Amino acid sequence: MKRIKNFILTLILALGAVSCVSKLAYTEPDLQLPEKFQYTATADTASIANLEWKQFFSDPILQDLIEKGIKNNYDLQIALKQVASSQEKLKQAKFLQYPDVGFAVSAQISKPSENSMNGKSLNSFLGQSHVEDYNAAFNLSWEADIWGKIKNQQEVSRMQYLQTYEATKAVQTQVVAAIAQGYYNLLMLDKQIQIAKSNLELSTNTLSITEKMWQSGDTTSLGVQQATAQKQSTELLITQLEQNIAIQENALSILVGENPNKVNRTIEMSDTSLPQTISTGLPAAMVSRRPDVRQQELVLLESNSMVGIAQANMYPALKITANGGVNSFKIDNWFQIPASLFGSVLGGITQPIFQKRQLKTDLNVAKIQREKNVLAFRQSVLNAVGEVSDALVSNESLKVQEQKATDQVTTLKNGIKSAEMLYKGGMANYLEVITAQGNSLQAELNLASVKRQRLSSIVDLYRALGGGWK
Repeated sequence: MKRIKNFILTLILALGAVSCVSKLAYTEPDLQLPEKFQYTATADTASIANLEWKQFFSDPILQDLIEKGIKNNYDLQIALKQVASSQEKLKQAKFLQYPDVGFAVSAQISKPSENSMNGKSLNSFLGQSHVEDYNAAFNLSWEADIWGKIKNQQEVSRMQYLQTYEATKAVQTQVVAAIAQGYYNLLMLDKQIQIAKSNLELSTNTLSITEKMWQSGDTTSLGVQQATAQKQSTELLITQLEQNIAIQENALSILVGENPNKVNRTIEMSDTSLPQTISTGLPAAMVSRRPDVRQQELVLLESNSMVGIAQANMYPALKITANGGVNSFKIDNWFQIPASLFGSVLGGITQPIFQKRQLKTDLNVAKIQREKNVLAFRQSVLNAVGEVSDALVSNESLKVQEQKATDQVTTLKNGIKSAEMLYKGGMANYLEVITAQGNSLQAELNLASVKRQRLSSIVDLYRALGGGWK
């Protein structure tokens, strides 16, 4: 009874020691963030990244596509499976501080040589030629977490789980942005093919007028050939745009986890609505919001715990083992209680002394890895700030480009009208008409492209700021 009390006392003291040890302290790196983003007038806490994607993208068709993507996209589903896997490991890590308990049942029969010492002893003392041994016992093994090794192991599992969670958020952010970019690109192609078809009508009218003038002797066959070539170029462009639309529809279908198919849409690019007030918030808020940056910080926290584990491995370890059950050398009295009962308890402290420098090497490597992850974290923050700045300057520049492209389209459309009137009146040749039509077509196509680029820059900015995650 006294031995049992001593064993219990040892356990209490060990548990008390465990409760006094915490995980290795973490010092957040100095990120040297700017007070505000470049190309912003003032430092404002408001940000478009505070809006959830359903608030940011108000187009119902786009919302439906994004919902399908979040539900069906295979990259996102793979990421969610990784979260589930890490969650199971996290559950298992919560039991690391508990002892290992096992139960074993064994039966052994051995028959030594009758001419051996064991054989002669058996015949002399027991009057039998073989030995039987029957054993059923519980085994317990437990290591006291005196230096926080187990707590740091649990912290590693927790950080790995959170990394997969942040990685899933990052994948979703990329999927949402990719669907929006694909959708806006599809609307741009719709607009461009509409422009091309409108230009085809102009080219057809020009060809008709040129043929009549050739028949009346007012122009040469070269004029007819040039007008025909202009019409054919526009027809070729329409075919190419139709091909691009089909490819973009297929890509968008795959993004939302469906077989390649047509994408229904009822609005034009000019009808799209995104927030007109572009506010970025503070760089510090972006760091805490962006999933990929948060994931990199969690990698740093994991490496910090790995240093704690390597450090704890260099200190003494208190291990307690115990086993007990029933044992007998005859099967018929195997479970006679209490005669067959047995038990043993062993406690010991092990201090590593010479491990061929392995433990010190592990500690130094863990510290170096932590330093590498500090640099990687800082780099991820720097890249994030750079992405926001790139999106801001692109948006501001594309505003100006859109206005200039709009003015150019207006000018060139007026030029087409003038060229056609002069051509009909014999005051301009066919080359001037064809040139005016070609220039106008390219200007309208370019305007549609600039508008799409501006929409993309706003989506890029929303993603770069965190994509609506809190």
